Amino acid sequence: MKKIRAGIIGATGMVGQRFITLIENHPYFDLTALIASPSSAGKTYAEAVEGRWMMKTPISEKIANMVVLNAEDIESVKPHVDFVFCAVNMSKDATKALEEAYAKAEIPVVSNNSANRGTKDVPMLIPEINFAHTAVIEAQKERLGTKKGFISVKPNCSIQSYVPALEPLRKYGIKAVNVTTFQAISGAGKNFDTWPEMVDNVIPFIGGEEEKSEKEPLKVWGTVENGEIVNATTPVISAQCIRVPASDGHLAAVSVSFENKPTIEEIKTAWAEYVGEAQRLELPLAPEKFLTYFEEDNRPQTGLDRDLYGGMGISIGRLREDTIFDYKFVCLSHNTLRGAAGGAVLGAELLYRQGYLY
Repeated sequence: MKKIRAGIIGATGMVGQRFITLIENHPYFDLTALIASPSSAGKTYAEAVEGRWMMKTPISEKIANMVVLNAEDIESVKPHVDFVFCAVNMSKDATKALEEAYAKAEIPVVSNNSANRGTKDVPMLIPEINFAHTAVIEAQKERLGTKKGFISVKPNCSIQSYVPALEPLRKYGIKAVNVTTFQAISGAGKNFDTWPEMVDNVIPFIGGEEEKSEKEPLKVWGTVENGEIVNATTPVISAQCIRVPASDGHLAAVSVSFENKPTIEEIKTAWAEYVGEAQRLELPLAPEKFLTYFEEDNRPQTGLDRDLYGGMGISIGRLREDTIFDYKFVCLSHNTLRGAAGGAVLGAELLYRQGYLY
């Protein structure tokens, strides 16, 4: 397959660093541009992230010596890339303006940010679930006045554990979902060295997270109609999002009610047999199994199971009857892999295979 050139906007942050580790040796993409704020521009990447590299693997010599480009100078970026990933730490309005500016410059954007998740002609992809939403891209390009440029996003990390587990059960008519997520500190772009207040602590609030957790699944489950994504109207979702002292991994405790209540065995079979488009296409980052159910009472565990299939698999356990809802269970995903950079790269792999990136 022809490799295409990829850049990373926000390359110096935690998610940007994760992007580097995922695409530095990717079979579809050549990492040709590291892009960041004017304060980092002109420095080598090693200079720009000195004392701030958070990945477990060291920076390669090639990456360390790359000169960081200025994200605001799109014309200087354009000759180096065929498309870009975006993982900036900016206001929603500023992020939206930046992503649209790149798209209008005919540079497709695959974003980790939330700014365009609510835009009706921007697909918000979990490739195993709503791969057909890429059909809306043609309407978006017409709105933007572009031939190649567009924006695609991935959902919030908080929904990536439990929405995959619910997807195979939608055929039973999901009426209501109550979910509490227990989210790692890397979701805030921090580790225990930079956020010592989280050691031996739990914070029962993450700004904006509960609203995203309740609304974004409805877009993922929506339909493409007349050039836009029309959100699903059901199920009703109630979410609480809690920050816990884990380095990586978002755990979710889920209760669910159905129109047509399945048996426990039917649910387990639906999970075991589910195969997504990412698996059918054998995308490079796609887990061999999208959903893995553990029979043990004490699984999944954040520290033990978050790296399943390279951090791209979804773990499920503790399925049982509920006294208020029909059933309850626990799910787990790796928040900076499946939930952030890895999910965006998987979305880019789908877009590449569908012919949108070249």
